[in-house]
Amino acid sequence: MSRSRVYQWCTWFGEGRISLGDEPKSGRPKTSTNEENTTRVDELIRCDRRMKIREIALKLEIPKSTVHEIVHDTLGYRKVSARWVPKMLTEDHKLQRVEISQRLLQRCQQDNGDEDTTHIGVGPGGDFQANNNLFDNLITGDETWVHLNTRETKRDSMTWKHPFSPVTKKFKVQRSAAKVMATVLWDAKGVILLDILPQGQCINAARYCSTLDRLKEAIRRKRPGLLRRGVVLQHNNATPDSANHTQQWLQRYGWEILPHPAHSLDLAPSDFHLFGPLKRHLGSMAFETEDDLISELRNWFDNLDVDFFRVGINSLLSRWQKCIDLCRYYVEK
Repeated sequence: MSRSRVYQWCTWFGEGRISLGDEPKSGRPKTSTNEENTTRVDELIRCDRRMKIREIALKLEIPKSTVHEIVHDTLGYRKVSARWVPKMLTEDHKLQRVEISQRLLQRCQQDNGDEDTTHIGVGPGGDFQANNNLFDNLITGDETWVHLNTRETKRDSMTWKHPFSPVTKKFKVQRSAAKVMATVLWDAKGVILLDILPQGQCINAARYCSTLDRLKEAIRRKRPGLLRRGVVLQHNNATPDSANHTQQWLQRYGWEILPHPAHSLDLAPSDFHLFGPLKRHLGSMAFETEDDLISELRNWFDNLDVDFFRVGINSLLSRWQKCIDLCRYYVEK
């Protein structure tokens, strides 16, 4: 600090000043951030939710900084991307989702001898827990494509850094054309069957029944007593699953099909609980052969904790309840 500046501070403190902070100043009064402009900005946004700050500033002939302050601080808007959903549900689809969710919740209540789902029990993370015949005998599964070279998602590549740290670079990587179709069938204790579709074949009713044959033998080895108690199978509404040949197979062995609404990936444990972590695990991995990829799949499933599968099955209860509470729309979490 210069000598003259020291003298100036001494004079101020001699006159009674006790603070080192800046004194409040009136400054230039705000002329753009007023009630009239706030109302005009709100009207423009309500007419076009995709309008940009720059476009609003040009239209109203006020600074962009003022528009930004009005939009974010005064009106409390924030711009977000639309949420992806599997399909635009019709009213029939929405009604079906609610009706099936209500029927399944009522069945869980009857199995537990309880009239209220809130008494079923809440486990870690707020998930409902049910100890009933339905979840004890339930097997769920689905098919998914697995590439020999799986791209890492942008979110998974995020890293912590300081403001002065160099920015990490991520190069664009294409998914490999080579891939395998994996059918995973599992329950609350783990994976029962991992079935890989041979190259050159497609999943039809005959192929799906062949997979069910292998599943029946796997249940006999890994889940003693389940075939005697009765299997409850949850699968999607794809053509091979609903074909007459498949229905005859299920009737012949007395397997029950758990109702599942159409276009409802959010109510299928394989889609909302299992395949996401699997693809993240395979992200940025590259395999030379299909055998290497299949071996990695088996190792990953074998190393998963039993609680992982239990949480995925038990979360069906909370998702059925949320489907009803959200007025038939898709459940996020």
